[in-house]
Formats: sequence, C-alpha cells, structure tokens
Amino acid sequence: MVNRSSLANAIRALSMDAVQQANSGHPGAPMGMADIAVALWHDNLRHNPANPEWPNRDRFVLSNGHGSMLIYSLLHLSGYDVSIDDLKNFRQLHSKTPGHPEYGYTAGVETTTGPLGQGIANAVGMALAEKLLAAEFNRDGFPVVDHHTYVFLGDGCLMEGISHEVCSLAGTLNLNKLVVFYDDNGISIDGHVEGWFTDDTPKRFESYGWNVIPAVDGHNADAVLAAIASAKASDKPTIICCKTVIGKGSPNKQGTHDSHGAPLGKDEITATRAAIGWEHAPFEIPADIYAEWSAKEKGAAQEGEWNNLFAAYAAAHPELAAEFKRRVAGELPADFSAYAAEQLKLIDEKAETIATRKASQNAIQALTAKLPELLGGSADLAGSNLTNWKGCQSVKVDQSGNYLHYGVREFGMAAMMNGITLYGGYRPFGGTFLMFSEYARNALRMASLMKINPIFVFTHDSIGLGEDGPTHQPVEQTATLRLIPNHDVWRPADTAESFVAWQVAVEHTNTPTSLVFSRQNLAYLKKDAEQLANIRKGGYVISKEAGELKAVLIATGSEVELAMKAQAALAAEGVHVRVVSMPSTYMFDRQDADYKNSVLPKGTPRVAVEAGIADYWYKYVGLEGAVVGMTTFGESAPAGELFKQFGFTVENVVNTVKGVLTAA
Repeated sequence: MVNRSSLANAIRALSMDAVQQANSGHPGAPMGMADIAVALWHDNLRHNPANPEWPNRDRFVLSNGHGSMLIYSLLHLSGYDVSIDDLKNFRQLHSKTPGHPEYGYTAGVETTTGPLGQGIANAVGMALAEKLLAAEFNRDGFPVVDHHTYVFLGDGCLMEGISHEVCSLAGTLNLNKLVVFYDDNGISIDGHVEGWFTDDTPKRFESYGWNVIPAVDGHNADAVLAAIASAKASDKPTIICCKTVIGKGSPNKQGTHDSHGAPLGKDEITATRAAIGWEHAPFEIPADIYAEWSAKEKGAAQEGEWNNLFAAYAAAHPELAAEFKRRVAGELPADFSAYAAEQLKLIDEKAETIATRKASQNAIQALTAKLPELLGGSADLAGSNLTNWKGCQSVKVDQSGNYLHYGVREFGMAAMMNGITLYGGYRPFGGTFLMFSEYARNALRMASLMKINPIFVFTHDSIGLGEDGPTHQPVEQTATLRLIPNHDVWRPADTAESFVAWQVAVEHTNTPTSLVFSRQNLAYLKKDAEQLANIRKGGYVISKEAGELKAVLIATGSEVELAMKAQAALAAEGVHVRVVSMPSTYMFDRQDADYKNSVLPKGTPRVAVEAGIADYWYKYVGLEGAVVGMTTFGESAPAGELFKQFGFTVENVVNTVKGVLTAA
C-alpha cells in the first residue's frame, strides 16, 4: 500500500505544477491541506467517480475556492472525468479547470466557490436538505438518504460575515451530518492574520452549539482520521480545527504569504521536489499512486449497495420511491401545466384588489398543494413577506418541515437556498424586503452564474413602502437585479400576473427568479384569454389604443393602473396610446422579433412608467423617449403623498407623453 504522505505529495506536486504552468493561482492552500484531503477523500468520502450525481453521495465543498487545484487534483486522482490534460489547462479558456471551482464545468464540483464564505453557506443548505429529505422519505430499514456534507474552509471564510449567519443557524438546527475542516494556517493574502483576525474560533463555534475538535495537527493523518470518526459520532455539526502550514513542503515559502496567491517559481518547485522526495517530472503520477487513489471500484460498490437498498425500498414503498425519483430529478408533475391553468382561470374570475405580496401568498398556497418540494422561508419577515401559508410546518431541530425561519440573515438565507437547490429534492424560496436584496446580492449573482433555479421573494417594492422612508424604500434595486445575467425578475401588476410569475419561476430549470411584490393594494386589471396567455411572455398589450396609435406606455407593477388612467385621459383629448404591461423584461427579451414588434411597434414613441430608477428603461424607450421614474432616493411620508411628490400622477404621465410627441 502506498503511504499517505506519498498520496498527499501527489496533490502538492500537481497543484504547484499546474499553478506554475498557468503562471497564476494559489498553491499554498492545496499544499497545506493535502494531508487532510487524504484522510477525507481516501479514507472516508462516499462517492462514485463514475456517477457524480449519485443521490446518496457525500457532498464535498471547497469553500476556500481559490485553492481550486486541491479539488481538481483530488477529482483527477480519484477517477473523475478530469484528465491530466485538464490539469495542464488550469485557468485557461474553456477548460474544465477554471481559476475557481465552477458548478457545471467540472464533474464532481458540487458548487461554485471563490467568494469567501459562500461555500460554507451552500454546504449548510446541503446539510439541511439532507436532513429534511431523510425525514420525509426514509422509512424503518430503508435509510435511502444517509450521508455527510464535508467542507474545507480557511481564515478568510471565517472572517466573512456570512459564516457567522449560517454557522449560527446550523447549530440551532442541529445539522449533525455537517463536518467542517478549518485550515488554520495563520496566513492570508496580506500576511500573518494576527494583525486582523484574533477570534477564538473554537469558543465561537461552541457558542453556536457545534461539536468542536480543537488543535488537530493537520499534517498527522492519524489525528485527522480520529477527528473525523469523532465528528461522525456527534449529534451536532462539527468543526475540526486543523493547524497546518501553508505551502507545506516548499522549503523557502512554506508558512508565508508568498505561497498563498502566486506560483512558487521554477527554482522553488525544484527545491520542493527534493524536500518532499518527489522524483517525478511535472504532471507525472506513478501508477501505484494512481491505483491507491482511485475510488472507482469502491465507489461503484457503495452505489451498488445503495441501488439494492433503493430497489427494496421501491418494492415496499412504491409511491414514495416514485416521488423521490421525481423530486431528485427536478421534474414537475405531469399535470402541472393543466393545474396552473385552472388556478389562473380562478384568479381571473375572482379579480381581487389586493397587494401583490398577498397575491404571492395565494399563489404559494395553490402551488404548495401541488408541489411538496417547495420549501419556503423568510429572513424574519414572514408576516410581512407573506411567504408562509396555511398548513406550512416550521423546520425545527428534531422534526421535518417545509418552512424555514432564517432569522435576520438575508445573505445567509440566499446562499443556503443555493445549497438546497444544488442538493436537489427541494425548490427553495425565501423572502425579505426588496431593499435588503442588497445584503443577499452576491448569492443572487452566484445562483445566476451556476444556472440554478432558487426563487427569491422581495416585497415592499418601491416608494409605496411609505413612512419607513428612504432607508427602506428601494429605488435602484429592481433595475440592478435585472442587470444580473441569467436572472429573471418579475414585478407583477395584479393577482394574475403574480400567479404567472410564480408559475414561470417554478418552471425555470436553469434560471433563478426574483419576484418583486407591492406592500399596497393594487386593482385587478381585467384581461381576455389572449392577454392571460401572454403574461408569461414577460410583456404584453394590456390595453389597446382606441384610435390611431400615437405612443406606447410601458409600465410595471403598481404603475400599470396609473398608465391605464393616463391612457384614458389622453384618449379624451384625442391622443390614442397603448399600454404595455412588462412584468418581466427577461422573458420579454426572449420572445421572437415578430412578437416583440407586435407589442412595441418600431418607430412609435414610447414612455416608460415605473417607481424605480429611470435609467434602466431607456433600453426600451430610446433616447428620444421618456421615463416617469425615480432619479433620487425617496422620502418618509404616506405612500400616496410620495407618488404625487415624485410625479407618479395621471397629469405628469399625460404631460410626459405630450412632450415626447411634441419633440417627435
């Protein structure tokens, strides 16, 4: 048997060689964590390189994603579809080995990491999903969901505020199958961390309710293995604090920030080879080390055992097994479209005047009856976001449930939702005020980058929030959310648009959705069958012109009704305009040219109306058009007064249209 130090040195050699060839990267963390990686990946991790999607695999997250050559080396050595040529192409265009691990690029990478702290947050979501799915589907004698979630992280992840948010909640929820390895090497980019990071990490995690294993020698395989065994036996989440040397093996750069984020250099790599006794050429791994590292045979056997268990489970519980397979595959029920169509018909017939946040809650009520995979939640605003519903059950320490009280943790909530989504089996949605999307923003961006489909619910969508004032009144948030690539943003005008927004969000497979809802009541805008069908296209003619078309009014949310009132006032003066409701610019932009031209005829003057930042809408109205929107922050006053103060009146919209027509 090849000794563990040789297995670790294979990681060190591949990591320093790949970083050197790319002339960029981070060799220090992979070299320092190599011994811990051997203890976990060689001796403990349950996974099958031939099937990275095996539902009952252990999840592994490299939260300190800058050390990406660690996971690439592990994937290559253990038998995943990551070749030696892929390692040689580290950080090159279109390679399987980008600078930071990216979900969807590399087989075996569970989540995209790099922005520090989000990996641990994703992992908390994964561990929570495992616990909930086990509670929902496991039966006596059939533990079909039974595995661990492992995380590597460093000082940087622990300094990021999001780590406090999610690790606190992980302790409260008692996620005992979450095991975190803290790479305590005392070094960050700027040097020795004692000048800016002196937290007592073990005490911090003890206060969270974690099982803490302190002062483990991260270069002693037996010590790490004993810590893992203790973690697996614990009824709490565990952090294993591993004292390591960054750049371990490099005689002149180990233990310094010089090995953190730059190639070691040819001379130092030569010296390192000599120091660790690695006599092989760059990217050369001996056959016996490959054989010892390979997890193919062991992984196939582990999955085979699980397949036999699941077959017996299916025989004993056929309906549960079928539902489990549907949920894990991320498939909607076969009759979902018909069900949604019937619900929309009922909503149209009811024609309620209510706040769209309430319309959202009604949609949730209808959808959860059909989709048990919906896992709701809110960042301490359930009564305001209305993301709860009649019959929902709160997730607690020792029970299953379908509603999460995230506490005041907007960023943590969003990043955990990403982890839950990546895990599979659930479609999470979570709510906060639109203003606080700012706290969650980087997690929303990561969801879009990973092409996954969580649903973010944002209420209190404009100056219509009123007396809470500009600190809580979102102005630029809806527009900037729309600027995130691969991110669908809906701002519905009434109950029908709110339901369709939810339906489309649920149907998305590789696009996250932000749903933006009002605090104040909005009137129902009656629609014919064609208009109801066209809502899902993102933009549609909600009120046609009564005579020769002179201009188009484009509006969203609470301003659609305003646009229709302005349309009536203009018609009384013989000026005929059309009103287009555009709840989702993302969906509208993806329609064919003929449809878009039928809604927004070329050459027709346009005016956009939205109680948000004006600049975004010039994309649709052109520089020759106009926007009735916000150019400043709001004020503290009743909503009705604010709409008048900032020009959201029939008179101002009418005058703006006239001004555009005069200029034309």
